[in-house]
Amino acid sequence: MRKIFLNEKITLSVVILNILVIFVQECGLENSFLGIADILCTLFFLLEIVVKNRVKGFRKYWTDGWDILDGTVTLLSLPSLLVYFVPEIASLKILIALRSLRVFKMFRTARHFPRLKETWKGFILALRQSAAFLLAYFVIIVVVAMFNCAVFSKAAPEYFGTPLDGIYAVFQMFTIEGWYEIPNAVVGEMHPVWMHLVRTYFCLLLIGGGIIGMSLINSIFVDAMASDNNDGVLERLDEIKRQLDDNRRQIEQLQEKLSDSGKIEQ
Repeated sequence: MRKIFLNEKITLSVVILNILVIFVQECGLENSFLGIADILCTLFFLLEIVVKNRVKGFRKYWTDGWDILDGTVTLLSLPSLLVYFVPEIASLKILIALRSLRVFKMFRTARHFPRLKETWKGFILALRQSAAFLLAYFVIIVVVAMFNCAVFSKAAPEYFGTPLDGIYAVFQMFTIEGWYEIPNAVVGEMHPVWMHLVRTYFCLLLIGGGIIGMSLINSIFVDAMASDNNDGVLERLDEIKRQLDDNRRQIEQLQEKLSDSGKIEQ
């Protein structure tokens, strides 16, 4: 039992099989074989939890990040099995959707990626260093959205009818996703002068928040990630510098000894 359920290759093969079964089922192909395969895969994952809890211990299992992910996904997807035994509840799409959570079990392969911890630490550091700018950027989005709601709520209620709609519309513009549709909906049948002013306003928003703002966020985040990756190189350079300084001091001391011995001989 331990050799089977603690073998990563076997477990990964079952995960891939279960994902393929779920994929085929979601494509609309349902038969008894696929249902049995899905049930057997789920039972395998349950037995894996039981075996690992006995081997590692309950506390150690539920404090390991990867085991927490596996166990939580498996337990949350269990209600989806009810559709095989109680067909009347098959219409509850949420139960069927729960089985799709098992796709997240593929993330367990990430533990074998090289330098995963260093990459994750760099990502967290980059988030911390760019947190202030991200917060300021979000505040700008909210302020612009509130202004647009006050001015354009009647002209384009589908975009600026409520503050939440306005925030989404501004975010959509800043990501340069269909940004021209919003100004066109706002201007409608406006006077040509006001039409050009409104379009100019939205163009300035696009340049300031979309092109410049998003570029700044990307550059700050990438720079923070790169600076963390360079820490090892900088430490190595400092170490080489210290070694060179030690060698230089040793050479100076040797030269002093040689000069002192020459003076004694004279």
